[in-house]
Amino acid sequence: MHPDDYRAALSRLAGGVVLVTAHDPEDGPRGEDVGMTATAFMSVSLDPPLVTVSVRNDSRMEELLSRQPLWAVSVLSESQRHIAGRFAMRGRISDRLLFEDIPYYRGEESGAPILGGALAVLECRTEQLVPAGDHTLAIGLVLAAQTPSADGGPLAYFRGKYRYLSK
Repeated sequence: MHPDDYRAALSRLAGGVVLVTAHDPEDGPRGEDVGMTATAFMSVSLDPPLVTVSVRNDSRMEELLSRQPLWAVSVLSESQRHIAGRFAMRGRISDRLLFEDIPYYRGEESGAPILGGALAVLECRTEQLVPAGDHTLAIGLVLAAQTPSADGGPLAYFRGKYRYLSK
Protein backbone atom coordinates (compact mmCIF):
# COMPACT_ATOMS: atom_id res chain seq x y z
CA MET A 1 0.00 0.00 0.00
CA HIS A 2 1.23 3.49 -0.82
CA PRO A 3 1.28 5.99 2.08
CA ASP A 4 -0.63 8.55 -0.02
CA ASP A 5 -3.51 6.06 -0.45
CA TYR A 6 -3.62 5.48 3.31
CA ARG A 7 -3.55 9.23 4.04
CA ALA A 8 -6.29 9.93 1.48
CA ALA A 9 -8.56 7.20 2.86
CA LEU A 10 -8.23 8.35 6.47
CA SER A 11 -8.68 12.02 5.56
CA ARG A 12 -12.32 11.10 4.97
CA LEU A 13 -12.79 10.21 8.63
CA ALA A 14 -14.00 13.38 10.35
CA GLY A 15 -12.48 14.01 13.75
CA GLY A 16 -12.94 16.46 16.56
CA VAL A 17 -10.15 18.92 17.25
CA VAL A 18 -8.56 19.33 20.67
CA LEU A 19 -5.67 21.23 22.19
CA VAL A 20 -3.50 19.04 24.42
CA THR A 21 -1.47 21.03 26.95
CA ALA A 22 0.99 20.37 29.75
CA HIS A 23 3.31 22.37 31.98
CA ASP A 24 7.02 21.57 31.92
CA PRO A 25 8.31 22.51 35.39
CA GLU A 26 11.91 21.78 34.36
CA ASP A 27 12.09 24.35 31.52
CA GLY A 28 13.44 27.58 32.98
CA PRO A 29 12.90 29.14 36.41
CA ARG A 30 9.09 29.14 36.14
CA GLY A 31 8.74 26.28 33.68
CA GLU A 32 7.07 26.46 30.29
CA ASP A 33 3.66 25.60 28.93
CA VAL A 34 3.52 23.24 25.95
CA GLY A 35 0.62 22.64 23.58
CA MET A 36 -0.30 20.68 20.46
CA THR A 37 -3.36 20.38 18.27
CA ALA A 38 -4.69 16.82 17.96
CA THR A 39 -7.43 15.11 15.99
CA ALA A 40 -6.42 11.58 17.07
CA PHE A 41 -8.12 11.76 20.47
CA MET A 42 -10.80 9.46 21.86
CA SER A 43 -12.49 8.01 24.89
CA VAL A 44 -11.19 4.58 25.86
CA SER A 45 -13.13 3.58 28.98
CA LEU A 46 -15.88 4.85 31.26
CA ASP A 47 -14.82 2.84 34.32
CA PRO A 48 -12.16 3.89 34.98
CA PRO A 49 -12.45 7.06 32.87
CA LEU A 50 -9.66 6.80 30.29
CA VAL A 51 -8.84 8.75 27.13
CA THR A 52 -6.03 8.46 24.60
CA VAL A 53 -4.23 10.91 22.39
CA SER A 54 -1.71 10.11 19.68
CA VAL A 55 1.48 12.19 19.80
CA ARG A 56 4.22 12.19 17.17
CA ASN A 57 7.46 10.52 18.26
CA ASP A 58 10.33 12.92 18.91
CA SER A 59 7.91 15.83 19.37
CA ARG A 60 8.11 18.23 22.29
CA MET A 61 4.87 16.80 23.74
CA GLU A 62 6.03 13.19 23.46
CA GLU A 63 9.26 14.04 25.26
CA LEU A 64 7.41 15.96 27.99
CA LEU A 65 4.79 13.26 28.60
CA SER A 66 7.55 10.67 28.95
CA ARG A 67 8.69 12.41 32.16
CA GLN A 68 5.74 14.54 33.32
CA PRO A 69 2.41 12.69 33.62
CA LEU A 70 -0.10 15.55 34.02
CA TRP A 71 -1.86 17.11 31.03
CA ALA A 72 -5.13 18.64 29.90
CA VAL A 73 -7.37 18.54 26.85
CA SER A 74 -9.48 21.48 25.68
CA VAL A 75 -12.18 20.48 23.16
CA LEU A 76 -12.12 23.31 20.63
CA SER A 77 -15.18 25.19 19.46
CA GLU A 78 -15.69 26.40 15.91
CA SER A 79 -14.60 29.89 16.99
CA GLN A 80 -11.18 28.54 18.04
CA ARG A 81 -9.99 27.51 14.58
CA HIS A 82 -7.12 30.03 14.74
CA ILE A 83 -5.85 28.37 17.93
CA ALA A 84 -5.93 24.93 16.29
CA GLY A 85 -3.91 26.25 13.36
CA ARG A 86 -1.43 28.03 15.59
CA PHE A 87 -0.56 24.95 17.64
CA ALA A 88 -0.44 22.67 14.56
CA MET A 89 2.21 24.66 12.64
CA ARG A 90 5.44 22.92 11.67
CA GLY A 91 8.61 24.83 12.49
CA ARG A 92 6.60 27.04 14.80
CA ILE A 93 7.76 29.63 17.26
CA SER A 94 8.27 28.81 20.93
CA ASP A 95 5.34 27.51 22.94
CA ARG A 96 5.69 30.48 25.30
CA LEU A 97 4.81 32.84 22.44
CA LEU A 98 1.96 30.63 21.26
CA PHE A 99 0.16 31.05 24.59
CA GLU A 100 0.92 34.76 24.86
CA ASP A 101 -2.34 36.29 23.61
CA ILE A 102 -4.96 33.59 24.17
CA PRO A 103 -7.18 33.38 27.25
CA TYR A 104 -6.41 30.41 29.48
CA TYR A 105 -6.34 29.36 33.10
CA ARG A 106 -4.50 26.63 34.99
CA GLY A 107 -6.19 23.33 35.70
CA GLU A 108 -6.47 22.53 39.40
CA GLU A 109 -5.53 18.88 38.92
CA SER A 110 -2.92 19.13 36.15
CA GLY A 111 -1.47 22.64 36.37
CA ALA A 112 -1.75 22.66 32.57
CA PRO A 113 -3.15 25.59 30.60
CA ILE A 114 -6.85 25.24 29.78
CA LEU A 115 -8.38 27.37 27.05
CA GLY A 116 -11.12 29.81 27.88
CA GLY A 117 -14.15 29.16 25.68
CA ALA A 118 -13.44 25.43 25.21
CA LEU A 119 -16.54 23.27 24.81
CA ALA A 120 -15.22 20.70 27.27
CA VAL A 121 -12.12 20.24 29.40
CA LEU A 122 -10.44 17.08 30.69
CA GLU A 123 -7.50 16.94 33.08
CA CYS A 124 -5.52 13.72 32.89
CA ARG A 125 -2.65 11.72 34.34
CA THR A 126 -0.76 9.38 32.04
CA GLU A 127 -1.39 5.75 32.91
CA GLN A 128 0.45 4.22 29.97
CA LEU A 129 2.54 5.24 26.95
CA VAL A 130 2.16 2.80 24.06
CA PRO A 131 4.59 2.93 21.10
CA ALA A 132 2.61 2.80 17.84
CA GLY A 133 4.69 3.24 14.68
CA ASP A 134 5.81 6.84 14.30
CA HIS A 135 3.52 7.94 17.16
CA THR A 136 3.01 7.16 20.84
CA LEU A 137 -0.43 6.69 22.38
CA ALA A 138 -0.72 8.46 25.71
CA ILE A 139 -3.49 6.79 27.71
CA GLY A 140 -4.66 9.07 30.48
CA LEU A 141 -6.83 8.63 33.53
CA VAL A 142 -9.31 11.50 33.61
CA LEU A 143 -8.94 13.33 36.93
CA ALA A 144 -11.51 16.04 36.21
CA ALA A 145 -14.02 16.80 33.44
CA GLN A 146 -15.96 20.01 32.87
CA THR A 147 -18.22 21.52 30.23
CA PRO A 148 -17.57 25.24 30.78
CA SER A 149 -19.03 26.50 27.48
CA ALA A 150 -22.28 25.54 25.81
CA ASP A 151 -21.89 28.19 23.10
CA GLY A 152 -21.07 27.30 19.52
CA GLY A 153 -20.48 24.04 17.77
CA PRO A 154 -17.41 21.81 17.69
CA LEU A 155 -14.45 22.29 15.41
CA ALA A 156 -13.96 19.29 13.12
CA TYR A 157 -11.18 18.13 10.79
CA PHE A 158 -12.08 16.52 7.46
CA ARG A 159 -10.14 16.06 4.19
CA GLY A 160 -7.17 17.99 5.57
CA LYS A 161 -9.13 21.10 6.58
CA TYR A 162 -10.87 22.48 9.63
CA ARG A 163 -14.65 22.34 9.22
CA TYR A 164 -17.80 23.30 11.05
CA LEU A 165 -20.86 21.16 11.58
CA SER A 166 -23.95 22.54 9.87
CA LYS A 167 -27.28 22.41 11.61
